Amino acid sequence: MNYELLYSEQLEKALNGALTITEISELIEKPSYVDQGDLAFPCFQLAKKLKKSPVMIANELAPLIKGEVIEKVEANGPYVNCFLNKKVVSKQVIDIVLNQGKEYGNKVLEKEKTIVIDCSSPNIAKPFSMGHIRSTMIGNSIGKIAEKNGYKAIKVNHLGDWGTQFGKLIVAYKLWGNEESVKANPIKELLKLYVKFHEEVKQLPNLEEEARSWFKQLEEKNEEAIIIWQWFREESLKEFMMVYDLLGVEFDSFNGEAFYNDKMDRIIKLLEEKELLVESEGADVVEMVEKDLPPCLIRKSDGATLYATRDLAAALYRKETYDFDKAVYVVGGEQALHFNQVFTVLNKMGFTWSENMVHVPFGLILQDGKKMSTRKGKIVLLEKVIEEAISLANKNIAEKNPSLNNKEEVAEMVGVGAIIFQDLKNDRMNNFEFSLEKMLKFEGETGPYVQYSFARTNSILSKADNPDLSKQDGLDDTYSWEIIKLLLEFPNKVTRSFDQFEPSIIAKYTIDLAQAFNKYYGNTHILTNDDQLESRLALVKTVSTILEEGLRLLGIRSPKEM
Repeated sequence: MNYELLYSEQLEKALNGALTITEISELIEKPSYVDQGDLAFPCFQLAKKLKKSPVMIANELAPLIKGEVIEKVEANGPYVNCFLNKKVVSKQVIDIVLNQGKEYGNKVLEKEKTIVIDCSSPNIAKPFSMGHIRSTMIGNSIGKIAEKNGYKAIKVNHLGDWGTQFGKLIVAYKLWGNEESVKANPIKELLKLYVKFHEEVKQLPNLEEEARSWFKQLEEKNEEAIIIWQWFREESLKEFMMVYDLLGVEFDSFNGEAFYNDKMDRIIKLLEEKELLVESEGADVVEMVEKDLPPCLIRKSDGATLYATRDLAAALYRKETYDFDKAVYVVGGEQALHFNQVFTVLNKMGFTWSENMVHVPFGLILQDGKKMSTRKGKIVLLEKVIEEAISLANKNIAEKNPSLNNKEEVAEMVGVGAIIFQDLKNDRMNNFEFSLEKMLKFEGETGPYVQYSFARTNSILSKADNPDLSKQDGLDDTYSWEIIKLLLEFPNKVTRSFDQFEPSIIAKYTIDLAQAFNKYYGNTHILTNDDQLESRLALVKTVSTILEEGLRLLGIRSPKEM
């Protein structure tokens, strides 16, 4: 129900065509204070047209505004303030949310559209570090929010599974590796071998040449090289999948860099046909002076292709495979120039769909004010951080609710949810300080606080004796009204979070809703058996539904008990 539109329609009638309904809608504001009503219309813009002061216009307009959902309208200086009828509006809003359930806020498009989301993308044979969580979770949430906005979301994990490091790894494995050790602990063993190679090469420089030779054999599809490389990739992926399972993240494609090896020649041929390739110091580049960008390097002087060539091939493949309407790359801000160049080259090639490709950058995770990539020279493993979070959540639950059923499962939901929420509640571009202790608190702006609020709604509903929520007749108290206004906001938040690729809009909304609900809970005897019991329980049910759905859009599970 759009109450702003209803108010705009009343104002349009009263103004008798002085402003269009669109102009009126754009002017309507939400007052800063509760005693100023629910909607406010400023009259400054009408002063010139009507040749009257804004205060006089407001005084003349106020008595003309009427409607079933409007309780009263009053002039307040140059503003026409509208007070909605709490009882009528809350009944309507609660009914809508009860009827639509988790589909409340869903957008239905005339034609299904597709969005491709490139996110996570760890390097094979290297540890899955904390550095990858932002791309992974922001991308995962954007996918869920896109689906709520009517899109089909395709999540692509563009693995770093190619490059000269694999020549080094093959050499290291053949010299010092052990099959059983790699199978038992792939990432740890492969990283150990990679480090050993770099130590040994100082004494044995010929190892570098050997590594180049093995990578060349890999490029030429030498059977032994391919078998070893595929094995490294599969073993690494198994370990990555353990982390993805803990995070509750799934992908539609794991096509990494290697997948595009045989697709880059086509790009070069197309660039040549369109006469876009220019020779520069022996290399082939695409000039983009018109965009004030440095040239995009396509092929080195030795014939080797580069990241840009690969990303151009990937973009073309994804367009032809998925026929996307939008494509987003959830990749750190340091890659801004690279993506600007790639999108510009595609545009110069005549691919106008490149205008619907977006780089979605993000800020850093900090620890003690510094980039969280190392701790005493060691990589901070995401899996270890998740284990620690689950263990801390277990400890918190043991203290607060030792008799809780499914303690282990709930601890996992809370621990993992806390990490994800801490990441997503921050504006995407902001850096944020990492602290497990703070993010696992059951109070404040944390994941556990929102999850606990959801669990509380379930606890209340479970104590009620099968109420008939269809009998609800609306509420008119101040505390329930704050919840109703927030419920009205949810569809708009869903749209905005998608338009801006900004999951923090949903995360902050869940905090606001949880706080409003807890204030209501603290000031209302919800289970009192009177004529408003069904209405109060119906309100609790709507809060429960929207909190669960909000957390789902962030990729967080909601325990029914905590």
